[in-house]
Amino acid sequence: MLDLIILSLHFFLCFLISVAIWRGPKDVDLHSSSTGTVEREPDGLILIGKEDDIKRSRRVTAKVDGREIVVFYHEGKFHALDSRCYHEGGPLRLGEIEDIDGQACIVCPWHKYKITLETGEGLYEGINPLEPSPTPKWQSKGVKQRIHKVTIDNGNVYVSPPDLSVSFDSDYFADKYKNSGDLAMEK
Repeated sequence: MLDLIILSLHFFLCFLISVAIWRGPKDVDLHSSSTGTVEREPDGLILIGKEDDIKRSRRVTAKVDGREIVVFYHEGKFHALDSRCYHEGGPLRLGEIEDIDGQACIVCPWHKYKITLETGEGLYEGINPLEPSPTPKWQSKGVKQRIHKVTIDNGNVYVSPPDLSVSFDSDYFADKYKNSGDLAMEK
C-alpha cells in the first residue's frame, strides 16, 4: 500500500513539473491585465508591465479592452500583436521566433504560418513559374495580423489601444476569443 502511495505522489510531482515546463518562463501571463482591469494612462496608453520583467521573460500576454495581445522582446525591440493567428486562431504566444529573409517572424505553432513582428505581414515561400529555373522566394500576403504600438517610459511598457477603424484578418479571432478566459481553444 505504501508503494502505491509513493508511486502516486511520484506521478503527481512529475505532472506538476511537466505543467511548469510547458507553461515556462516564455509565457508569463500578467494577471492584472488579463482580468480586463488594465491600467490606462491619461494619454490612453495601457500599462503592460515592467520593461525588465518582459525582457527577462521574452514575451507576455495581456488583455487590452478584452482583446488578448502578446508582447515580444526580441533582439533589443519590443513588438505587440494580436495573440491569435489570423489563419485559424492559433496561440502565437506559444510560437517560435525565426529570422526569415532578414525579418523577425513569429511562427504559428498550429500551421506554421509566418508573421513579421514589425508589420504583421503574412509571409509565404513561392515561385514564379515564368522564370527559367524558378527558385522559391519569400513573398508577402500583405498585413494580416494587427500590431499594436509599444511605448517605453520610465521602465514601463505600454501599448496603444487598437485603432478599430481599420480591420485586419486577425480581428476575427481576436473578437471570437474576446473575454473567453485563458486561451480557451488550445490544440
